[in-house]
Amino acid sequence: SGPTSMARTGLSLAIQYWCSRGWGVVDVNYGGSTGFGRAYRERLNGGWGVVDVADCAAAARALVAQGKAHPKRIAIEGGSAGGFTTLAALCFTDVFSAGASRYGVADLAALAAETHRFEAGYLDSLVGPWPAARATYEDRSPLHHAGQIDCPVIFFQGLDDKVVPPQQTERMAAALTAKGLAVEVHRFAGEGHGFRSAEVQIQVLEATEAFFRRHLDLP
Repeated sequence: SGPTSMARTGLSLAIQYWCSRGWGVVDVNYGGSTGFGRAYRERLNGGWGVVDVADCAAAARALVAQGKAHPKRIAIEGGSAGGFTTLAALCFTDVFSAGASRYGVADLAALAAETHRFEAGYLDSLVGPWPAARATYEDRSPLHHAGQIDCPVIFFQGLDDKVVPPQQTERMAAALTAKGLAVEVHRFAGEGHGFRSAEVQIQVLEATEAFFRRHLDLP
């Protein structure tokens, strides 16, 4: 998630879930993350959808080069801003073989047009001034490049989400389905932006792991 937060080294039960089932996990502090100085944090200014994607792809390639990951069995997942990075990485790199987006942004232009005033300046700094930079917003939006994705994707969406409306997930999933890709969409009534119910959180983890295991041909 983020895009300007920080992946910390403390206990993460979600990461422990994956590790307990034999997965290796990299929680990427891509350019723009806090905790590494101003210059690193400002790397993402004007570069959301480019810098974060490049850093995630670089992390995956480094693991392959070190013999720690199979090049055809790397998945990427994230929520909200991390969902956007996930979808963009699937569009603009050839590193990942499956993806999972939790209430992720698929259309930056729609987000900019619909977002509340408090977030407007934030998007301007991450992408460019809206609407003057509309072309940049559209160029970086996974929805406009869905045809470049060629791997299975699973989506999770709260039906009461007011930050990233369900329509973003529905349109992205429909575009991939029309292409003939393996797509799953899990919709949760009563959930907004970020899942609060422990039951839903467990369902999301279990469904994601099963989806990745199935489509990465793992036992």
